[in-house]
Amino acid sequence: MKWDKYTIDTTTEAEDFISMMLSENGIEGIEIEDNVPLTKEETGEMFIDFPPELPPDEGKSKVSFYLEAGEDHTGTLKAVRIGLEQLRSMVEIGSGDITSSQTEDIDWINNWKQFFQSFYIDDILIKPTWELLKEEDKNKFLIEIDPGISFGTGKHETTQLCIRQIRKYLKEGERVLDVGCGSGILSIAALKLGAGSVVGTDVDGDCITSTHENMTVNHLAENSGEFYVGNLIDDKAFQEKIGTGYDLVVANILADIIIPMAPALYQCAKEQGVLITSGIIDFKENEVKEALEQAGFEILEVNHQGEWVNVTARKNQR
Repeated sequence: MKWDKYTIDTTTEAEDFISMMLSENGIEGIEIEDNVPLTKEETGEMFIDFPPELPPDEGKSKVSFYLEAGEDHTGTLKAVRIGLEQLRSMVEIGSGDITSSQTEDIDWINNWKQFFQSFYIDDILIKPTWELLKEEDKNKFLIEIDPGISFGTGKHETTQLCIRQIRKYLKEGERVLDVGCGSGILSIAALKLGAGSVVGTDVDGDCITSTHENMTVNHLAENSGEFYVGNLIDDKAFQEKIGTGYDLVVANILADIIIPMAPALYQCAKEQGVLITSGIIDFKENEVKEALEQAGFEILEVNHQGEWVNVTARKNQR
């Protein structure tokens, strides 16, 4: 489907006012472009280790909205222009000029799939669910994944580091806790590598949905995995629900989450249980190691792939 894109030249001060005005006129799907730095809270919610580098913030902003191409938008645009003029008495909106362009005819929801194709992690074949299995791959160690809107195709360096460590440390029949399960790829890998059962957690309910779907695609028994929405860092009730005594704990999440979560991860692991952490940008390696050691873990090994780091540790008795 093609869309007409309309962009308002304005100020950061007026962004919220304009967004509300557009919404009141029945316009959804608003896009804002500015150079305002992200707050620490915002970066935490987005699960990124560090914010992108932006040019200096000069208070300028562009607010865009999309209307279906081929229709008459005269009335809508007139209402927007009237709304902008009314806002001038309340806030500095800048020029308020509106420019237009047209998007390409693209399936935005599925277009990303062209970048996710079958690949190997050592001898493990990771295949998207929509790709046909080649005849020569039918006897391979196979994991099929549709990440949906969750994190976890397996292509990211942190996921590959985790899968290799799971394979190295997991023993047949062990209990595994997957913290930040995303698409469920690490839970699925653990079960296919011999885990007796898996419990997975994520703060995003959509990830739990994706995980259940991917468990089914991989022909894994429903009772072999339990998956819950919650935050292990400081939710005592959730910590009790997840329980303790796990042989292997995997946390492919970011350093700024691993650090405060370290005491909870320690409680989840059994004595001499192994913790595999990843999602750690290289310059945060020492912070993560210090937090794990302070919680009571012994660092077993550190692995690097590109700028990403995996830290594997063992729970020792304090």
